[in-house]
Amino acid sequence: MLNINPANESNFSILTKRLYRAGLCVLLLANPLCHAREIALTFDDAPTPDSALMTGDERTTRLIAALQRAKVPDALFFVKADGINKDTQKRLDQYAAAGFHIANHSYSHQAASALGHSNYMADVKHAHLLLKSQKNVLPYHRFPYLDCGKDKSSILSIQQSLSDMGYKDGYITISNYDWHISTLLSGATKDNKRINYDNARKFYVATLYDAIEFYDGIAKETLGRSPKHVLLLHENDAAALFVGDLVSHLRSKGWKIISPQEAYEDPISRDVSNISYHHQNRVSAIAGHSGVPEDKLHHVSEDVSYLNKAFVAAGIAF
Repeated sequence: MLNINPANESNFSILTKRLYRAGLCVLLLANPLCHAREIALTFDDAPTPDSALMTGDERTTRLIAALQRAKVPDALFFVKADGINKDTQKRLDQYAAAGFHIANHSYSHQAASALGHSNYMADVKHAHLLLKSQKNVLPYHRFPYLDCGKDKSSILSIQQSLSDMGYKDGYITISNYDWHISTLLSGATKDNKRINYDNARKFYVATLYDAIEFYDGIAKETLGRSPKHVLLLHENDAAALFVGDLVSHLRSKGWKIISPQEAYEDPISRDVSNISYHHQNRVSAIAGHSGVPEDKLHHVSEDVSYLNKAFVAAGIAF
C-alpha cells in the first residue's frame, strides 16, 4: 500500500501522472482513429494502350516491378475488356503471374446512365465472358466513370442484376485525377518537352497523398473512424513511374498497404446511405447523406484546370 504523506507526495504525484498517461495510451490505442490507417490499391482501365511516353508492355513491366519492390501484398486491376487481344493478353497474364488480380470494368467503358439497364448489363456480360477464363479473376465490378445509373430505380436494378451474376461492388473510398496527371506527362513528351521527373514525382505523390488525407478526414468526421480505404488509380504512365514512391510516402506517414480483398470486408461496403450519389466515392456519398454540402465532398485537385496550372507551377515540363 502506498503511504500518502507530505514526504512522499511528490512521488505520488509522479506515479499518478505515469498511471494517467498509461491509461490514456490504452484508451488511444483502443480508439479506431488511432489505429494504423489502411489502404488498398486498385487500377482502372487495364490494359491501357501505348502512349507517347511508354508502350503498354513497358508500363505493365514497370508497374509490376514497382509494386513488388514496394512489397504491396496485392493490387486489383479493373479490366476494360474491349482492350483484350492477342498482344495485350500477355499483360493480364503477367499481372496474374505476379500474384495480382483482375476484375470487371465493363466491355466498352460507357456510362451506365447513358446505356440504361438492359444495354449496360449486356456490356457487362460481354466483359464477363472474356474475363471468366482469365487467371486470378475476382468477382468485383467497377462502374466506368463511377456512374452507377440514371436514377435511383435504375441504380438499384443494375446492382441487383450484378449481384445475380455474382458480382460485388468494386467501390472506391478515395478518388483523384491521377489520369489527368498522366495525360499531362505523356502530352508533354508528345510535344517534345523535357520532363523533370524528380519534380513530377513530387507532384504526383503530394497531389494524391493530399487527396487521401482529405477523404480520410471526411471519413473520420462522418463515420468516427478511418475505414479500410480503396484508392482509385489507373493503369497509366504516372502510376508506372511513381506508385512505388507513393507507397513509400504512405508508409512513412503511418499508413498500411492492404489487399483489396481485405479492404472490401470493411463495414463501409454495406453502407449505401445515398445510393443516388455517384461519380464519386463511398466516403463522399455517406458524408453527403449525413448533410455535408456537396461542395465540401471533392478534393481541390479533382479539377482539370487546377491540375493544369499546378503542373506548370511545379516546373515539370519545359
